[in-house]
Order: sequence, then C-alpha cells, then structure tokens
Amino acid sequence: MKNFTFYSPTEVIFGKDTELQVADEIRKHGGTRVLTVYGGGSVVKSGLLERVEKSLEKAGLPFTSIGGVSPNPRLSLARDGVKKAVEFGADFILGIGGGSVLDTAKAIAHGAANPETDIWLFWKKTAVVTKSSPVGAILTISAAGSETSDSAVLTNGDTGEKRGLNTPFNRPRFAIMNPELTYTLPPFQLSCGIVDIMMHTMDRYFTLTEGNELTDEFAEALLRVVIKNGTKAMENPHDYDAMSELMWCGSLSHNGLTGLGAVIDFAPHQLGHELSGKFDVAHGASLSTIWGSWARYCYQTKPERFVRFAEKVWGISGGSAEEVANRAIDTTVAFFASLHMPTCFTELGIGMQSEEVLGQMADSCMFFGKRKIGGFRVLDRDDAFRIYQMANH
Repeated sequence: MKNFTFYSPTEVIFGKDTELQVADEIRKHGGTRVLTVYGGGSVVKSGLLERVEKSLEKAGLPFTSIGGVSPNPRLSLARDGVKKAVEFGADFILGIGGGSVLDTAKAIAHGAANPETDIWLFWKKTAVVTKSSPVGAILTISAAGSETSDSAVLTNGDTGEKRGLNTPFNRPRFAIMNPELTYTLPPFQLSCGIVDIMMHTMDRYFTLTEGNELTDEFAEALLRVVIKNGTKAMENPHDYDAMSELMWCGSLSHNGLTGLGAVIDFAPHQLGHELSGKFDVAHGASLSTIWGSWARYCYQTKPERFVRFAEKVWGISGGSAEEVANRAIDTTVAFFASLHMPTCFTELGIGMQSEEVLGQMADSCMFFGKRKIGGFRVLDRDDAFRIYQMANH
C-alpha cells in the first residue's frame, strides 16, 4: 500500500423525501442567494424543480435558475451560468440532476468566485483554482459520482476538447440522494450509469500496486453489488432497494475510496473522452465501447490482476492465467452488451473510422505529445491509436 491522503468532506443526506431538506442544508453551509442548475425537462416534468423552489421560497432564500445542461456538459453554458451567478450575487450553487449538471455547477462556482478568470483556463491547467463558491447537489442519476468527487468534466464545443479537472474545490458541501428520484430514468441512461459506476471502480482497481488488500476488497465488493443490482434495476427501475444500492455505489465509486493506496489508471476514461468530445456520444457509452479493447491490449502487463478480477468479481476460475484473464474480459464485455451498451464503434453509432481520424483522436488524447496516460500500463500516442483500431469495427 502506498502513501495516501483521503479527503471526502461531502455531507450525504440519503433516503426518501430528503430533497425537502435542501433549504436547511443551504443555510447550514452559508448560502443566502442561490443559483440552481439543471438539465433538460425531466426535473420540471417530475415536479422536482417546483418542490425545490417552493422549499427555497418558504425558507426566504432568493434564487434564480439556469437550465439546459446537456450530456458532455458544455463550456458555453457554464460561462453563461457564471455571468448569471455574478449578476445575481449568488453565494451558493445548487445542482439538480446527474453528473453533467453537477460538473456544470462546479464550473459555475469556480467562475463566480473568480470572475476575472475564464473558467476554461482551469480545465486547460493554465490557471489554478484557489477559491470557489459552495456547491450542493440533489442527485437524480446514479452514474458519475460527481456528488462526492473532486472531479468535473467540461466539453469545449468550439474545439471538440473534453477535459477533466481535479481539485478539492470540486467537492460539494452536501449531496441529497433520494433513490426514488431515479425511477423515471430512460433505460439507456440507467445502463450508462451502471457502466460509469463500474468504470470509476475498475479504472482504480486495475493497478500494479501490490499489498492493498482492504482497498481491493472494497472495489471487488462494489463491483459485485453493481452487477447484481444493475441487473435488477434494468428489470424493475422502481425497485427501491436496487436503485438505492446503485446510488450509493455511484458515490463510493468516485469519492476516492476504491483507489486508496494504489497507482490508479483511468486510461479508458481518457480514451473515451476523445470519443465523447468528437462525436458527442454519452460518456457511459464511450466507456463500454473502449474498455474491452483497452483490456485486451493491456492485460498481459499483469495477467494476475485480471485473474483476481475474474475470481473475485465474476466467480471465474480454472485454466491458465491467460485463459482466465480473457474469460473475465469477455464476460465483462458481454455484461455491457446485456445492458444494451455498445462495445465497438459501429455499435456506438459512429461507424468505422478512417485511420486519419483514429490518429487525430490519439494525438488529441495525448495532448499532442505533452502527456502519456494510464498507470496499469503507461500508454503513448501509438498505443492509443492501436486501441482505437481494435475498437474500430
């Protein structure tokens, strides 16, 4: 086990009707003027936005709103949100939705606290976040784990770049988590969420770090619970217990717990970001598309890790290390397919791409020679190109 610092300060308020506590939570964390951030029409149609606004009105908390956050949240809307927050004098940002909404809320919070700095500079790593406005979350999608994580992702629609930012200032002050708010999710969003939760865990789990027993057990248990309850949720999205397990797994998968003491990987995320940025495909779909190719390209770096994954997560044993590792990869890809998730470019809906496009994505993924990615196996531009080639069918 390697040295680590674990910081997870978000207060979690979990259970039925907990969204009704939002005004008290905002006041407790110092908010007096609120900007609410939401996505499409679901929070309006479900009545959630109205319930939240009535709670704020009853508590005497002035508020204004910005909606329209899309999957692969756009820099342009976040910039609009910064302008609105500054003009309104908002001192608290409340995200109502899933990961895209919460990432946008975080971006707006950074911009509102630093109005002299364009927020994209934070994501480009040419400016550093040293202060931010407080953020709260009302979660409606179990997926990204943004409600407890230190990360946020934005897409620059002008350039097609999708970038992530990790900073302690991304941690929400509180996360309200009512599993019933996820009942109306379309099947595709539910499937994307299951994949995202698994990938946040697996991108930490596949590591060269040895002797990290408790963290490994956390990750393996979380994956087993997601697989079991993800299947139940797909059959009955009103299964409160199954949806509860998925919601809590989503938060724990990305708050840092499942990678403590290890060198983490996240190469599939970086490879998937290029697909989302270029083709505007859902994040979870980009991950299910690329993971099998990444795993088949990289597993020989340490096949024993995949053997443990096979045994502990899938109950697979018997055969050589190479045979068991490949069975685990095939079983994982088959599970993604059982969720009706894509596992190659044609299933993703983008069709087979030219080698020129694959090269462009590989270059962009490596920031045009400025970085390499991965921890399980460090990947360069040529590696990324080959993995894209493997998924290009």
